[in-house]
Amino acid sequence: MKNIKHGKVTKLILLSILFLTFSLSSASLPPVFGSEYNGKTQKDELSRLYISPKTVLWKSDNQLIKNEHLLLSAGNSQAAFIKENICSLKNTDTDTCSILLDYGIEIHGGLQLVMGSSSRREPSLVRIRFGESVGECNSDTHNRGGRHGFSTDDHAKRDITIEIPRDGMIEIGNTGFRFVRIDLLQPNTTVRIKETRAILRYRDIPYLGSFRSSDERLNKIWLTGAYTVHLNMQEYLWDGIKRDRVIWLGDMHPEVASILSVFGDNEIVPQTLDLAVQIYPLPGWMNGMSAYSLWYLIIHHDWYMHSGDINFLQKHKQYITGLIDLILQNTDAEGNESMGKKFLDWPSSPNKKGVEAGYRALMVWAMDNAAFLCGELNEPLAKQKAAECANRIRKKTKSHNNLKQAAALMAISGIKDNETSCIDIVCKDGSDNFSTFYGYYMLEAMAINNRRKESIDIIREYWGAMIDMGATTFWEDFDLKWTENAVRIDEFDKEGYKNIHGSFGAYCYPGYRHSLCHGWASGPTAWLTEYVLGVKIIKPGCKVIKITPFLGDLDYAEGTFPTPHGLIYIKHTKRSNGRIISDIKAPKGVKIIK
Repeated sequence: MKNIKHGKVTKLILLSILFLTFSLSSASLPPVFGSEYNGKTQKDELSRLYISPKTVLWKSDNQLIKNEHLLLSAGNSQAAFIKENICSLKNTDTDTCSILLDYGIEIHGGLQLVMGSSSRREPSLVRIRFGESVGECNSDTHNRGGRHGFSTDDHAKRDITIEIPRDGMIEIGNTGFRFVRIDLLQPNTTVRIKETRAILRYRDIPYLGSFRSSDERLNKIWLTGAYTVHLNMQEYLWDGIKRDRVIWLGDMHPEVASILSVFGDNEIVPQTLDLAVQIYPLPGWMNGMSAYSLWYLIIHHDWYMHSGDINFLQKHKQYITGLIDLILQNTDAEGNESMGKKFLDWPSSPNKKGVEAGYRALMVWAMDNAAFLCGELNEPLAKQKAAECANRIRKKTKSHNNLKQAAALMAISGIKDNETSCIDIVCKDGSDNFSTFYGYYMLEAMAINNRRKESIDIIREYWGAMIDMGATTFWEDFDLKWTENAVRIDEFDKEGYKNIHGSFGAYCYPGYRHSLCHGWASGPTAWLTEYVLGVKIIKPGCKVIKITPFLGDLDYAEGTFPTPHGLIYIKHTKRSNGRIISDIKAPKGVKIIK
């Protein structure tokens, strides 16, 4: 009976999603196409910008490459039959030429080559390498002996050998990168290139939320986190733009928090949740992991609190209630659960006991959120089941085993460890054993335990260190120890130094496979809005918002927060006596309490 019930639930959800997808995907065509193309087109909802390189970082030989500085100029995508005042790359019998370009910032997209004229009438062969770092751009795609190795070509091609036309224009690649290396491969060949512009493919939406303070380091961190998640807002919400270009429900949660702080109720979140239930129907787990089904419930809670969209919540009601049933069936009256493999994040994986404790705390958090949602949906039986499941798990407390990830989740869920204070473990040794994903929850745990000043210091130190190493987006994983005697991502290797990108990484991201633009690392953006500007949503739809500022050593902090009713304008200023004066302007429909 259970499978039949879940099958009916899934069928109803799939039908509604397929109808919505069909209605949104059609695009108008010139009349010549005819009616037989109806329903077979989709308008690209993303925009494209062409960006000239910021710097020529390196070229192989001064005699073989000329006028490379012209590539830094603005372009117009128009090829021209010219041989003067244009960049030329020339190979001889014995020497080949290469050039390395820096676009100055992480980009998602590809490369546009606009040609002049080449010495060959036939196409010329070039090798194009995209890189999130100089080291990656100069590397080969190969395996390092592990299951994943160094390869970055499994999710998006970064190393491409291709023929380019003598004249005209060609566009190459679709990946995440900042650097591009071009190698001319054939002997006795000259190619003339008018433009080498990056193609930024992005969602053209305004940054509604903002954050500014007296600390420029924090300001840059907030904006870098916002841009990190922005790049991952492609057709759906991805985890990474070079690797992991798919939907991961657990990884989505910090991204959704940042999106709500920066872009408000953007349609990409409900679109991604709709697709997720289509891909992962009950009685399976999201992404094949029960923890990620728990994150699905928490995301729904946060989205509903911000948007107040009861219609979207109703749309997912059957999946939510079906998921509650599934979780309860795997939790007995004594508080034992049989939910399968446990996962928090990669760095926590070796600490099995800690992961178990953290996972159980995540269950409590998710089921408390689910009970609230079922109350809003007027589903008293499902609410009772969710509350019962949370209470069962609370009966059996397990130790965090000195794992910061677990201690953070336990602090957020209100679960205590009888041996050592959860918050003491989270705060121990500052940013040691932080991770870019679960660092957000460590900061959250610290904030709700009145440790905001320490949190700000960690944000400066940990996320700021990535910026110090050349980051323009935040990374899949990071350890402060990596920075010791290491070259930045925009520097060449040096003898006796480690490469901050290629020398580190583990699990599924060794070496250059490591993503340097991962949405789950954007947590400080949401955190600074919530705990420095002090924005806390009290009632769904942002109808009541509590503002509790914290400036610490800041002289001021100001910004905007998007709501369904409009923007809230906030400015907190510290006087000489330490008193904070707040100026807050809220739109009609939003009640501010202090």
